This record gives sequence, C-alpha cells and structure tokens, in this order.
Amino acid sequence: MQKLTIFALVGFFAQLIDGSLGMGFGATSSSLLLSAGIAPVIASATIHISQIATTAASGISHLKFGNVDKPLMLRLALPGALTSFLGAALLSSLDGDTIKPFISLFLLTMGFYVLYQFLFKREMKNGFQNKKVSGLLSIPLGGVAGFLDSIGGGGWGPVNTPVLLSRKKIEARKVVGTVSSSEFIVTISASAGFFIFLGFSQISWGLVIALALGGVIAAPFAAWLVKVIPLYFLAVFVGGLIIFTNSNILLDTFFQNSALPVFINSLVIVMWGGLLVYAYHKNKRNLALQTHQNEKINLQEMNEI
Repeated sequence: MQKLTIFALVGFFAQLIDGSLGMGFGATSSSLLLSAGIAPVIASATIHISQIATTAASGISHLKFGNVDKPLMLRLALPGALTSFLGAALLSSLDGDTIKPFISLFLLTMGFYVLYQFLFKREMKNGFQNKKVSGLLSIPLGGVAGFLDSIGGGGWGPVNTPVLLSRKKIEARKVVGTVSSSEFIVTISASAGFFIFLGFSQISWGLVIALALGGVIAAPFAAWLVKVIPLYFLAVFVGGLIIFTNSNILLDTFFQNSALPVFINSLVIVMWGGLLVYAYHKNKRNLALQTHQNEKINLQEMNEI
C-alpha cells in the first residue's frame, strides 16, 4: 500500500508538471520510476497505459475548442503510432539492466533540452504565417517522436511542440492542441504494443491505477501552480530533477564503489541551485520590463486622448 501511495504521488507530481508546462509527464514519471528500481519496459508500459484516459480527455477538449489542425494531427499521429508500436516491441525484447543506462541517457538529454527551451532560448514571437506545415517535416518528426516516446517512456510533447512552434506556421494554441490530440493515438498504439509483446500478466495494474489516479487528482491544481510559481523557475526545477535522477542512475551503473558519484551529484545540485536563482531573477526582470512596456503604452494612449 505504501508503494502504491508513492507511485500515486509520482503521478500527481508528473501531471502537475505536464499541466503547467504543457509537457513532461512521461519524462518526469519515467525518471522517477527508473530511480525507484522499476524496469524500463514496465515503466514505459505503465506510463502509456495510465495516459490513455488523460490524453483522450485532452484531445477531445482541444477538438471541441477548435485547437486542432486535423491534417497535421494525422501526419504526426500515423507515423508516430507506427514507430511507437515498434519501439514498444523493441523495448519488450531487451534486457532491462542492459537498456536502462541508454534510457537514462535519453532522459538526461531531455532534461537539458527542457532547460534550453525554457531558460536559454529566445522566446518565440506570437506571430504566425497561417501556412501548412510540410509533410516533409511533420511525418519524420512524428516518427522520431513516437519511437523515442515509447522507448523512453516520454518525449512526444518535448520533441514535437518546440519544433512546430519554431516554424511559426500555425498558432501556438493549435500547435499545443494538435500535439496533445495526436498523442492519444500514439499512446494507444504504444500500449497495444506492450500488451502484445509484454503480455497482460506482466503489467503492474496497481501501479497503472496509482499513477493515473495521482495524475487525475493533480490536473485541477496545474493552472493554479502556473499562477503561483514563475514558468522559468518551474522549468528549471523540472529540468534539474530529470538531470539529477538520471545522472545518478548512470553514475551508479558505471561508477560503483567510487567517490565520483558523490562529487558529480554535489556539483549537479550546486548548479541546479544556481540556475534556480538565475531563473528567479530572469523572471523578475521580465516582469519589470513588461510593467514598463504597459506603462509606456498607457501613457501613449493618454496622450492621444
């Protein structure tokens, strides 16, 4: 019971992050499950099965509010579904101890990627060109994202969303809605792959229910969290957590009975703290700049009157 409670908290925390940043449920929960000693294939299968209901609800909501580019959704989802199925088949056939360091390396990369996107990269402009996203981009993008998502337990949102936003072809709301809606199809395909190649008996249904229940409970709190905690600060916290957990797994794998893991973990914590401070001051500067710009606009409007 205590173990299921812990996994419910993992689901709660991961969904809190995903609902706040628009991505990160898979990468965060997979990192925490792997650090808890769960085999990579069980972790990925658990995450995808528990996400079936949440991705369905998200997709229906986005469709209802017109946030989905349906042709783009299919160009992402169909190759993504195929490769996620193949990824589930491959992961199910590999030895857990052998593949675990590679999964952790992928998730470690995702942690750095989150930091880059939210902290160091220039913010995207709101303008868009209202043009069709080429199939030459979307089809291979969906294929790569689907494979990485099923192998690593997460990655569909972090891979697709930044690339599509950077193209500035469609509105940001449609990018988020399209990626979220297509994720349901990919999640179904990956789950089917795990059912076929792993078997129903190998699925830890208690773990699935605990993770899903925690995620459902967390969903209403995500919007509140965005208002309370600055986005930059939250992104650094999440990215740092993913980096710390997976670097610790890699160090324990390759440098057992060594002082090196202690040194590197300490260094990661110090750098993580420094980035949190940087994120806080960056958010403070941005708020001051936004306030100044608003005051300038109001002054111009008053002069025109």
